[in-house]
Order: sequence, then C-alpha cells, then structure tokens
Amino acid sequence: MKRGFRFSLPVTVVITAVGYVYVSTVFVFVDQWFGLWSSPGIMNAVAFTGVAIACVFNYAVAIYTDPGRVPATFMPDVEDADNPVHEIKRKGGDLRYCQKCSHYKPPRAHHCRVCKRCVLRMDHHCIWMNTCVGHANYKVFFIFVLYAVIACIYSLVLLVGSLTNDSAKDEEESEGTFRTIYVISGLLLVPLTVALSVLLAWHIYLILRNKTTIEYHEGVRAMWLAEKGGDDYSHPYDLGAYENLISALGPNVLCWVCPRSRHIGSGLRFPSAYEKKAGASASK
Repeated sequence: MKRGFRFSLPVTVVITAVGYVYVSTVFVFVDQWFGLWSSPGIMNAVAFTGVAIACVFNYAVAIYTDPGRVPATFMPDVEDADNPVHEIKRKGGDLRYCQKCSHYKPPRAHHCRVCKRCVLRMDHHCIWMNTCVGHANYKVFFIFVLYAVIACIYSLVLLVGSLTNDSAKDEEESEGTFRTIYVISGLLLVPLTVALSVLLAWHIYLILRNKTTIEYHEGVRAMWLAEKGGDDYSHPYDLGAYENLISALGPNVLCWVCPRSRHIGSGLRFPSAYEKKAGASASK
C-alpha cells in the first residue's frame, strides 16, 4: 500500500543534505583528487552515483510504503491451534485492545500517537521519514540506512583523499574556492557517518534477535520482572540468528539488499520460539 504526498520539513532537510553531499563529492572531491574526466574520476563518480541512487530510491520507497494497517475486521482467535501465542495486557491479562482505534491489536502491533493509528509490527516513528517504520517498510528502511552508511563512508574517503592531493595544487585557489565546501562537508559527514553507523549496528542487532525497538525496551522491563520473580525471560519471537535474518530480509540471500518484501506475510501473526520448540518435539 502506498501513501500520499505530504510536505515534511525533516524530509526536505534530508533531501537537501543528500543533494549537497552528492554534488560536493562528485564535482569537488572526485574532481580535485582524480580529475572528473579521468578514468579513475569517471569510475568513482559512477560508483558514488550508483550508491546515491540506491540510497535515495530506498528512502523514497520507505516513505511511500505504508508500514502496515490493522484490518478493521481483525479479531484474535484464542481457540486457533495454529496460533498458540497471544499477547495480553500487563495489567489484567486481557487481549490487547486499542481504545483509540476501536479494534483488537494483533501481536507486535502498537498505536502511534503521531500517525494516530495502530501499526503492524511497529518499530518506531521516524521523523526523518514522516512515517512509522513497521511491518511493510522495515526491510527497505534497513536497506536505506545501509546504503546511507556506505555513501557517507565513501564520501569521507574521497574528501580526505582530495584534501591530501589538494595540498600539491594552487593553495590560493584551494583556500578561496573550496575551503567552505570542505568545512561544511566535514561538519556534515562526520557526525552523520557516526550516527548512521550506530543506527545500522543497532538494527543489525535487532534483526539477529527478531526484535523491534519497542520490543527491546519492553523486553528489558520483562527481563527485570522475571529476574525479580526468579524466572527466566526469553523473547518469544527469537527463532535463531539465521531464521531471524530470513524473516526480516527474505529467504533469498541475493535479494537481501533489494527492496523486495514479498516474504513478510500479513503481519497479523508471526512464528514464535514456542511453535519452533513444539514442532521440534513433535518430530522426535
């Protein structure tokens, strides 16, 4: 499902930053280091353009893909033998019901106060995308962050290389024309690279554990309560690292960096560790 266009200042800032980094990288860093029309210059310009296009494309797809709506007719079936796991409220033990949306919540769904609706397998609301990251657009969001990190590191390498090479050129031209571009690019790229690398590492960790950001924070509290009561806590949807990767990125390894999400299912139920253990026991 696709979303309509809505103006967003944070999204405009992101697009402006991407445009500035691209122009400064190709037409300043590459040109100053190799010469834009030399063989190495053309190769680096084409390679960086490819990474930039992949980054922008996945960013656009992540924005315009609806993260996942709860069907108005959804009703949990507590007697369904194929779906033995049902999430309940911490207080009272009732099935989770959204008073604002007036419907039951499927497993892993949460209500977003910004979007004003429930989102399937909600991870977080991203102001830089002006939408939630959820069941339907999580993979493409992850791929966008991956390409963004690659683009930032690539641009930083070209920046440092062009600065080193630029020292042999006319100092007066370097100081007058390009110093501002280098300073702004450095102030933009260094913190951006660090922040995006941390974000990428965080989501790699979440994918390997089959958790969302919300579930991680809920799990910390659940673990504390379990330890307090002398019990052990394990995340119910953790199927093992490889199966967790497949559930998030798809069964075809070659498509892990492609924005295809045909494998994700409806988002109304998810395989659990309990089902995996029950199946293993039944096969013995």
